[in-house]
Amino acid sequence: MTNIPQDEPVFAISVVSRMIGVHQQTLRSYERIGLVRPARSPGNTRLYSTRDVEHIQHVLLLMKQLGVNVGAAQTILNMKQQIEELQQELAETRAMVEQLRRSPAVEGEARGD
Repeated sequence: MTNIPQDEPVFAISVVSRMIGVHQQTLRSYERIGLVRPARSPGNTRLYSTRDVEHIQHVLLLMKQLGVNVGAAQTILNMKQQIEELQQELAETRAMVEQLRRSPAVEGEARGD
């Protein structure tokens, strides 16, 4: 079986509807409010990627677990993504600082050479 990239649009709305157990109209409304932006085929058919499907599933899970509405669930996921990006940036910055600390030029400057 071929590995399909997560961002490749491959699922029609009817398939996604069955996969996650929501009505097609619900998926259309999610698109209208910007929750998901499926790609379009040359014939204008909505095509969802694996990442799109996972995103919708996360929203539905938050709605069920926390009792929040779609907008709040989307906000939570956006904040989660921002936190992950900031954590990655912090890790990269820490690695750069550690590398600079180990640099001989920095050690010489610290001693006043």
